[in-house]
Amino acid sequence: MKIFNSYTNQLEEFKPIHKGKVNMYVCGPTVYNYIHIGNARPVIFFDTVRRYFEHRGYDVKYVSNFTDVDDKIITKAIELEKTEKEITDHFISAFLNDVEKVHSRTDYIKPRVTEYMDHIIDYIQQMIDKGVAYQVDGDVYFRVEKAKDYGYLSNQKIDDLESGARIHVNEKKENPLDFTLWKKTDVGITFDAPFGEGRPGWHTECVAMIDDVFGEKIDIHGGGSGLMFPHHENEIAQSLVLNNHTIANYWMHNGLLNIGEGKMSKSEGNVILVKDLEIDSNVFRLFTLSTHYRSPIQYTDDVLETYQTEWDKIMRVYKQIYVKLDLGDMLQGSGKIHPELLELYNEFLTAMDNDFNTPNAITALQDLVKLGNQFLRQTHDLELLRSVLEVMDEIFSVFALKPGLTPMPKEDKQLYREWEHARQDKNFEKADKIRAELQEKGIL
Repeated sequence: MKIFNSYTNQLEEFKPIHKGKVNMYVCGPTVYNYIHIGNARPVIFFDTVRRYFEHRGYDVKYVSNFTDVDDKIITKAIELEKTEKEITDHFISAFLNDVEKVHSRTDYIKPRVTEYMDHIIDYIQQMIDKGVAYQVDGDVYFRVEKAKDYGYLSNQKIDDLESGARIHVNEKKENPLDFTLWKKTDVGITFDAPFGEGRPGWHTECVAMIDDVFGEKIDIHGGGSGLMFPHHENEIAQSLVLNNHTIANYWMHNGLLNIGEGKMSKSEGNVILVKDLEIDSNVFRLFTLSTHYRSPIQYTDDVLETYQTEWDKIMRVYKQIYVKLDLGDMLQGSGKIHPELLELYNEFLTAMDNDFNTPNAITALQDLVKLGNQFLRQTHDLELLRSVLEVMDEIFSVFALKPGLTPMPKEDKQLYREWEHARQDKNFEKADKIRAELQEKGIL
């Protein structure tokens, strides 16, 4: 298996730190609003990464946080006359509902910043004690000059960054690039710390929680490409000075999901919220995974209609095979892949092993659907058809595509057989009547 490592900017063979295990952390949301479809892209992609590792037999420890301390949360709380906790509890629940709506899993470790405050404060104190952070009027800043190779992840030179940073000079800082580890404030929720009352800076929260949850360097750190600088760059800087490592062996970043030609922005109001999506979640997931994760996606209604048509094609064949097997009491699989399907299944694995190339993996699924359609017309071999269904189910499980079919009750099976007999006897009036009934039941 190979992964494109954003830190080294190259494709690398994946070698886990611990044999058979994968430790991965994905930056989660700041919970002050509902998520839009752009926020859903990393949710879907990294869920797929987790599923594929598990499909390959790895034991995955998956962690994604909630930032529940932030100026935007405080603003929202004041605006709605609620406490910050009421706001964050509401939007955490809403987020998890949206995660489930797009068929992603919620059974992972979900640290909240407020639950890890003691460790975050201790982490900052260690940097002060080591001389890589300094206090000014109750604020604490990180000395960027103390971090080796600062700018390496985002491929930026520190001199260029300093020139840009001087546009917004904070007189308290020793260097315009120095970033906030602790903010002195009396607005909103605050916490006691040796360096004063306040709350942590965003860039310290994730790295401190990773340090506490895992206690060591991890395999994969993921997130959207917009987090590469400054958030992930600043995480790495802190880890290097305290732990002498870059947090993760592999850094993975997904591209943006845009509406038409424009970037989605909550502040500008051009967003589509996940909770308002009316399209089948299978279709949205297929659409999201049909572009390589490192490339941007352009969302339009026309594009979504294309993927609706594609999903309908997949389901048409899947359903026909499913019903045929159900009628023959052959739904229980053998677990063995038919030799005629091995090549296509291996194409799927090869694509996913090559930096999670989901577009090529979906092409393998489409080829499998075409082959299944041929088998439906040309063979009565139920063992072969069952193997087609099993391979489709394997791919569906990785992509979290849910056909939603269940075995038919005996009376529906009998009705289906009556329809087939009516067609064979050319009793079209009866066949049409039964067909309408089967369609109403969702069998046809």
